[in-house]
Amino acid sequence: MLPAFAANPPPGIPAMKRLMMLVPALVALAALTAATPAAPPADDTAHYLSQFVDTSVSPRIDFFQYAVGGWLKAHPIPAAERSWGIGKVVQEETYHRLIQISERAGARRSAARGSNAQKIGDFWHAAMDTVTIAKQGITPLADAFRRIGAARDAKGLLTTMAYLQTIGVDAMCSLAIFQDEKKSDRFAVHLYQGGIGMPNRDYYFDSDERSTMLRGEYVKHVANMFRLLGDADAKAQAEAATVMKLETELAGASRKLEALRDPIANYNAMSVAGMSTLTPSIGWREFLADGRVTGIDSVIVGQPEFFKQVETSLKNRPLDDWKTYLRWQTAHAFAAEAGGKFDAENFHFYGTILNGTKQQRPRWKRMLDEEEGYLGDALGQLYVQQYFSPRAKARYEKLTDEIFAAFRERIHTLEWMSPETKARALKKLDAVTKKVGYPSKWRDYSAYAVDRTSFLGNCVRGNAWRTDFYVAKLHKPVDRTEWEMTPQTYNAYYNPSNNEIVLPAAAFILPGIPDSLVDDALVYSYAGGSTIGHEITHGFDDEGRQFDEKGNLQEWWTPQDAKEFKQRAARIVRQFNGYVAVDSLHVNGEATQGENIADLGGILLGWDAFAKTEQYRRNQPIGGFTPAQRYFIGWALSWMNQLRPENLAVRVKTDVHAPSFLRVTGPISNLPQFYAAYGVKPGDTMYRADSVRVSIW
Repeated sequence: MLPAFAANPPPGIPAMKRLMMLVPALVALAALTAATPAAPPADDTAHYLSQFVDTSVSPRIDFFQYAVGGWLKAHPIPAAERSWGIGKVVQEETYHRLIQISERAGARRSAARGSNAQKIGDFWHAAMDTVTIAKQGITPLADAFRRIGAARDAKGLLTTMAYLQTIGVDAMCSLAIFQDEKKSDRFAVHLYQGGIGMPNRDYYFDSDERSTMLRGEYVKHVANMFRLLGDADAKAQAEAATVMKLETELAGASRKLEALRDPIANYNAMSVAGMSTLTPSIGWREFLADGRVTGIDSVIVGQPEFFKQVETSLKNRPLDDWKTYLRWQTAHAFAAEAGGKFDAENFHFYGTILNGTKQQRPRWKRMLDEEEGYLGDALGQLYVQQYFSPRAKARYEKLTDEIFAAFRERIHTLEWMSPETKARALKKLDAVTKKVGYPSKWRDYSAYAVDRTSFLGNCVRGNAWRTDFYVAKLHKPVDRTEWEMTPQTYNAYYNPSNNEIVLPAAAFILPGIPDSLVDDALVYSYAGGSTIGHEITHGFDDEGRQFDEKGNLQEWWTPQDAKEFKQRAARIVRQFNGYVAVDSLHVNGEATQGENIADLGGILLGWDAFAKTEQYRRNQPIGGFTPAQRYFIGWALSWMNQLRPENLAVRVKTDVHAPSFLRVTGPISNLPQFYAAYGVKPGDTMYRADSVRVSIW
């Protein structure tokens, strides 16, 4: 659970500002193997790809199933997982590394008080002490519930809401602290829509059968949570109905997923005093001070209409309705960490009913996720010492430079862009900071008190610590050396405000084969294209292109070039709007366009860099595949994943990424290089006519 005050904006903040899942990368670290797939024999590495490919499927009909269908058939989704694929396999290896670090720390009691080793050890011990967790239940939150119960008027209610925000409860709205989009040299308070318990606003209004079913199940779930808090059955049902009505009001004023992608429309700077025009009932200076934020004169409001609804609901809803809502939001925020029946009920709705998962993952994995959230940098310091050598770091820094060089060449040769805009694009590209492996300095947890007496207590204090950590940024210069992902994260991101790409050490893992045995065709597609190329293209997608080389939201395109870009981007929106993800549910091409643009750019940049390698020039087959064919199979490995239909339905409505299989077939169906590699011709399913193919960067 992340607190509301955080650099990672909560759901509902534009996708470009979220540190999204922006692809895994390929290539194992030297001498590194994962549990599965098994490493090939030393004399048979040429056939590494054979475990993935399904030769019963034609690459000209369904390239995703051809390239990775063999592995997916042999590895069905485990009962405790919502999805299963290459990212999960790499995560398994990471889990086994981190549990060794955690268990060693937990077994020692001699670590110096306040040291990272002590915090990791005590956090892990408390997290795995299920006996104590069961005895304590929700009692570590007694102070929060006491504050809710003690509220006697609107002022007391708002004071309580502000406090709850500091410990990680998304009450009434979402509040986050990150860089000002138009003044990237400072941090700012951002106020956004939020405060609802279902995945997003559409779940409260869509009329299809599944959405209707989920609303009914959600009300049952909320009632069950009130019963666990000690309320009688009739009261719990009435309280659940109250929560649903109030959240429906908030959802009704919330913007849709695609509308949240416009950084200008979701940027409304206001004075703290001026917020009274939206919500006269809220004294924002006092509210922020109750949430530990002082000494600021302005805020950035994402969706002003949402706060007009907050005002209406505050005025029209009885105090007791809001107190009921706050009790629910508090229990909801910490249900998984409270354990026991709270955890079970929370999983029943969010895991099984919403996402189709039949059973929970083992506790030790879930607790490693918790530890990652609260002490990720402390774990990271130990992780990189053991698993990411200076040699590996140097390799991927070199690969990053090669991908940047490929993008530089593409900008120079663009026919549709004017020299003026090209010059600014090149200036921005040259200014991008490349962060590879791990940060130059680590987060200081000295003020975070961790002990062995209460896991839930550690979590509450951890959220409070994070609040203080980010509030302090409001009064300091921006530290552009900081990372918002840990080295052990199998992920990467582009941050427009810093104009940087961040590539954690764990992003460069391919399971089952050491780095020295991976050929360039795979390296340049999986690591170079799907990670590095993807991330840098985010700096020039529909949102990223609106930020300049210093990370400020401002126009630097000529009007004609901006118009041309939008016309080209509209093609990729139309392409993905035409895809069906599950049942009759179509992909949201508008909401996913940034990721789709980045995928298309990434695979092209990786290809351009690969085309300069000796392997490409020799054009000698390996394991029955030409270098070009291996390149595109490597791209498919990046997205090798299968999801439960329920989970896929959720993602289509809430995620800015297209489904995995479409992230493979969608971009490559626009590439003549792919057609040449596999002999794709008119009439083949993978073929798209020249008139509808997408070309942007």
